[in-house]
Amino acid sequence: MLLFRSEAHVHRWLAGREPGVTIPITTLAELSAAWWGDRLLPDWRPHSREQNQAILESVGLTGPFWRLG
Repeated sequence: MLLFRSEAHVHRWLAGREPGVTIPITTLAELSAAWWGDRLLPDWRPHSREQNQAILESVGLTGPFWRLG
């Protein structure tokens, strides 16, 4: 994972190469809170694949790249 200031910064860094998937830092923060937010609860259990897929979709990460196998 790489963090960039802007889309322009991404394009400069890529130097003409095709970009992969990019998301705003705000989406990354939402994802991390949803994905890891319950880990310290006493009754924590690992999420199922379906629960993890729902987390991705809840923060707007949809499409083939974000589909869990």
